[in-house]
Amino acid sequence: MIYSKYRSKELSWLFFNGRVLQEASKKEVPLIERIKFLGIYSNNLDEYFRVRVALLKRLVQLRKDSEIDGTSPLETLREVNRVVRQQGLEFGKIYEQIIHELEDHNVYMLDEKSLNQKQGEYVRRVFEHKVRPKLMPIIISKRRPLPDLEDDAIYLGVILRKHKTGKSIYALLELPVDALGRFFIVPSNERTTSMLLLDDVIRFELKDIFYMFDFDEIGAYTFKLTRDAELDIDDDISESYVSAIAQSLERRKDAPPVRFVYDREMPEDLLEILLRKLHFSKDDTIIQGGRYHNFKDFMDFPKIGGADMVYEPLPPIRHEYYPNGQSVFPVLHQRDILLHFPYHSFLHFIDFLREASIDPLVQDMKITIYRVAKHSNVMDALINAAHNGKRVTVVMELQARFDEAHNIKWANKLADAGIKVIYGVKGLKVHSKLCYLTRKEKGKLKRYACVGTGNFNEDSARVFSDHLLMTAHEGIAREVGSVFEFFDKNYRIARYSHLWVSPFYLRKRINELINKEIKVVKQGGEGRIWLKMNNLADYKIIKKLYEAHRAGVDVRLNVRGMFSLIPDYDNNGTPIPCIGLIDRLLEHSRFYIFGTGERQRIYIASADLMSRNLDRRVEVACPVYDENLKNELLNMFLVQWKDTSAARILDNDLSNRLNKPADGEKPFRSQIEFYNYLNRINQEVGDEAGTN
Repeated sequence: MIYSKYRSKELSWLFFNGRVLQEASKKEVPLIERIKFLGIYSNNLDEYFRVRVALLKRLVQLRKDSEIDGTSPLETLREVNRVVRQQGLEFGKIYEQIIHELEDHNVYMLDEKSLNQKQGEYVRRVFEHKVRPKLMPIIISKRRPLPDLEDDAIYLGVILRKHKTGKSIYALLELPVDALGRFFIVPSNERTTSMLLLDDVIRFELKDIFYMFDFDEIGAYTFKLTRDAELDIDDDISESYVSAIAQSLERRKDAPPVRFVYDREMPEDLLEILLRKLHFSKDDTIIQGGRYHNFKDFMDFPKIGGADMVYEPLPPIRHEYYPNGQSVFPVLHQRDILLHFPYHSFLHFIDFLREASIDPLVQDMKITIYRVAKHSNVMDALINAAHNGKRVTVVMELQARFDEAHNIKWANKLADAGIKVIYGVKGLKVHSKLCYLTRKEKGKLKRYACVGTGNFNEDSARVFSDHLLMTAHEGIAREVGSVFEFFDKNYRIARYSHLWVSPFYLRKRINELINKEIKVVKQGGEGRIWLKMNNLADYKIIKKLYEAHRAGVDVRLNVRGMFSLIPDYDNNGTPIPCIGLIDRLLEHSRFYIFGTGERQRIYIASADLMSRNLDRRVEVACPVYDENLKNELLNMFLVQWKDTSAARILDNDLSNRLNKPADGEKPFRSQIEFYNYLNRINQEVGDEAGTN
């Protein structure tokens, strides 16, 4: 049956997040970083329920099928719940193990019952002056509905009991994490560090909050809920579009719930009243958990203990060809520059925008924005360009999930500065990463372009592995300009000779090159398809990859996240070689490699191979023409495969360490160590080994 040859993308994403959880269990990962991986896992899971599970629930309600693999949405939903519960048990074990290991480093996580007298007095002062003023309890009434509860918050369900009458009073408390943080360092001796969660600070003084009630027993139990995050908006791109997005964000606050996680010690009567008041049904995901929730806060766990408990700093380096204190435009006349974030400094791109914003020869600046930093130097540079008389255009994608309000704020600020803001394309999401400018040089118009795999975001550029190509190649730059013309006038769909642009050409071009590699192999040649991306879930593309592999094409896949291909799809053949990297950085770059020798073509792209990227988004894949830059990408691909015998690495010592370490010399444990080595070579020697 053909359906057995594809894996549910929803379930494959859960397995990816399970690999994130594995990082938290690895002894070789520094201890504080393992705690952060617990936070990343938790944050990922929250977004998964808001988006993927919410969609499955909608499909169940509409009685529609979602999968080509033959599994109904209801079956997938049940399997999701099973896997999530299983991972939850593993999460609890890893957390307990980490707590014990923290104690081996003299770091102690206390609760409200383990404080000594001095610590108790300190916590009372903290509670009185900082915490109590932020607490606004809600008494739960039988008749009065609850206010809308946020799905990004932690709540304490409180129960007060009077033994003689048997009556109980129920209340809610939202933890003021945004205002106070989640972690409190409490006094201890010189050799130890003791911490208390905000949850337990409140539990320690719980009676002080409800002193006006007569009770014999009081308890507080953590819970959280997750809501459907899908926006219900019209695709009409008009002046009312921003208003429609803003109204949808307001409706998201009372969207249907999709998950309820609670402390397994919560009394039955409190649980029952909460579920009833919050309108959860037996078909919803209701999960027993531990005492603490919203582990996403653990991504901000305090940096305590020794240097060995955190990753060694990874300072970015200057690109050897990006000039310091001089104009970059003459350099781009001579060569393309390929930046590898976070190993190269994102300041190079900021400098590019800053120079353009004050250069009297620059006339136009255009850029696509999907997600930007909270305090964005990119946006500041664009505003400065407008103040300096440049014609600036920003294509702002307002439907960047969970960044909608942030993008609306920036869109208004840009418009106030006189910048032309285009709110996307009707029926499509703009996910391409493009920057384009024109410069008057010697009486002629010269075009420059930047095409990337990741967002123009200096915050994520510190932890996401991405690429950005800076080029003055006339064909590429002209076609990037054509994409911006399409954004402005959607009826202008250009013909492209260099770029692959979805939804018009990307799928077609990929199919053409897959077919070409199949033909080469059938004619006795060597065929190659090497792909690196975040997600592979388009069944039509997967079917073509099966065909190519069956024909004898060298197919290799490096896919971090959702992965619907089954490597051993053919029981009678060899599996398709596949890897997926989880490490210190988030592998986010996408590049496609087709062919060998003179036929070899390499593209960097904003697009994963998913139906949404190929058919419902504006994405751009850009060719890399410079042979040295091609080698950089080839080497990266091969090193991640640990295929260093094929990688063209110029440094013999590096090659030896990757293949067979000498006595007393440690092998590279990760891509980070490999790049640290390359960075050091680049700084000390400055030769080609630094970039290959």
